[in-house]
Amino acid sequence: MSIDLHVHSHYSDGTQSPTELVRLAASSGVSALSLTDHDTMEGLEEALSAGFEYGMEVVPGLELSVVHKKIPLHILGYWMDPCHVELAAALTVLQQARDHRNEKIIEKLKALGIDASVQELAEISGVGQAGRPHIAKLLMTHGVVSSMQQAFNEYLRKDARAYVERFAYSAEEAIGLIVKGGGIAVLAHPVQVDRTLTSLSVLLPALVSYGLEGIETFYPTQSKKMRKKIRQFAQVYDLLLTGGSDYHGDIRPGTRLAGGNNVFVPPGLLDMMKARLQQRR
Repeated sequence: MSIDLHVHSHYSDGTQSPTELVRLAASSGVSALSLTDHDTMEGLEEALSAGFEYGMEVVPGLELSVVHKKIPLHILGYWMDPCHVELAAALTVLQQARDHRNEKIIEKLKALGIDASVQELAEISGVGQAGRPHIAKLLMTHGVVSSMQQAFNEYLRKDARAYVERFAYSAEEAIGLIVKGGGIAVLAHPVQVDRTLTSLSVLLPALVSYGLEGIETFYPTQSKKMRKKIRQFAQVYDLLLTGGSDYHGDIRPGTRLAGGNNVFVPPGLLDMMKARLQQRR
């Protein structure tokens, strides 16, 4: 059995509800699941309830998009208290900034002659937060593009026609918030930071000094050779190993939860994470 500590629901940019994700995990042989939506823990209560119903261990999680010396990074957090005042306030800031960014993107699309609206975007996103994947769907609905990839290439990626920079906390701020909220901070998918992983020798010491305690080692696009190199870094900096599928549902066709033919994440890693958390307490 595999665990999966990196999945997204419709509360951020996934396509399934927390309940649907837990049900899918239970039927797929996943023994523990972490809901790590972007900038929100809004789906946690539903996920925990579904976990109780289906006998699935659900780990409270979160994923934050941050910057470190102009380098974009993703930081995962586990076991934070969603009611922690400072963390909750910081997430509110991120969500408001996301709404403002969406409005600016819609304005740019209108200037390009595309009859889009914030109201339509809200209908497409449904619950939770709206983001660029939802705007891509909006463009497909209007017949402007034929695929998500085309929407990003022509309108939504950095330097594209409707791109708008988003607010992000620094890595130091984000890791600090996770730690203050009682959680474990983990660097997500290091392969997306640097495919050669060589920059980790400079990046990790800084992140560890901020409170980073783990690194996502098991990830669909990280080869066996990459995992070996990440393990070496983890040993040097006493980092926990974690892993997950980064599953978003049918917004990314062909993807699936961890286990089976996808990335396998050893269940024992979760025990090591819990032990680290217990030591701190």
